[in-house]
Amino acid sequence: MSEKSYITSLSDKAILSEIGTFITQRRIELQITQAELAKRAVLSRSTVSLLERGESISLSNLLKLLRILDALYVLNAFKVQEEKNSTALAVQEQKQIKKRVTKSKIYPKDKRT
Repeated sequence: MSEKSYITSLSDKAILSEIGTFITQRRIELQITQAELAKRAVLSRSTVSLLERGESISLSNLLKLLRILDALYVLNAFKVQEEKNSTALAVQEQKQIKKRVTKSKIYPKDKRT
């Protein structure tokens, strides 16, 4: 089963539980207690505990915790990729191609004496 189909088959509660498990594992990897994580994120320890148990917390609090755990990379899936049509790609490629460099001809000064 692919990762995408796995997550789509979960209930909201199960997804919250997966997020809580991720936060717990990341916190333990970094050897940080719930209290220390809460203090660094300027949250209560009970908020951290709620999340780790799979309870709902605010998105801004989740972002604070992910930032402290150096785990904001999990949000990369939300980045919107700009799709360019073939004409736009051709124009961009043309701009990137170096043009031939020509030097102006310098004629020696007329040496009449």
